[in-house]
Amino acid sequence: MKRVRHSLAVRLTHWLIAFSGILLLFSGFGQMPMYARYNVVKIPGLAWSSDYALTLILHYVSAAVFTAVVVFHLVYHLRREEFAILPKRGDLGESVRGFLAMFGLGQEPENEKFQAKQRVIYAIIGSTTLVLICTGLLKSYKNLGAIIIDPMILQWTAYIHTIFGMIFMLLLIAHVAALLFKSHRPLIPSMITGKIDRRYAEHHHSRWLDGEGK
Repeated sequence: MKRVRHSLAVRLTHWLIAFSGILLLFSGFGQMPMYARYNVVKIPGLAWSSDYALTLILHYVSAAVFTAVVVFHLVYHLRREEFAILPKRGDLGESVRGFLAMFGLGQEPENEKFQAKQRVIYAIIGSTTLVLICTGLLKSYKNLGAIIIDPMILQWTAYIHTIFGMIFMLLLIAHVAALLFKSHRPLIPSMITGKIDRRYAEHHHSRWLDGEGK
């Protein structure tokens, strides 16, 4: 028996952010430049990756999609008053218990629709995403015309954007790596079909089935 966990809008939002985020990272690192130096251009199909103009266009297009989808995500859940993913008091302590349970050290806490560690990670990824969008918009603002911005501000904006881009990449890798754990694998189909096995939900999200944290 299956239980509906994610709507079509949520699933599309998730995958659009993921794919546009990956393209942003790829095109962003291509601006440094890195791909000619480390022979990425020799990989079949990636000879274009060292072309600054092409990677810049890809970066801007991906950024537009990424930003639009993030705004949609925020407005969509705000209008529907869906806040189950937002961190709550006590989540840090429960997150530690949850991480220990992943390695067989202790029992996992009873969870709502999202586990405490998922809510904490969402807050971290969300904050990183907003910093990337804001700094990216400021970096792009100077290209709109005869606009003068303090060079020191632009330099620090570029530093922050790059640093948070690397943090975003590490978070993305950690997000994917977490799915290697057996206890997380049943969540993968839910981001494709929108449904989750009820027996899994009873074990890992019992409070959600009881009507909490919708």
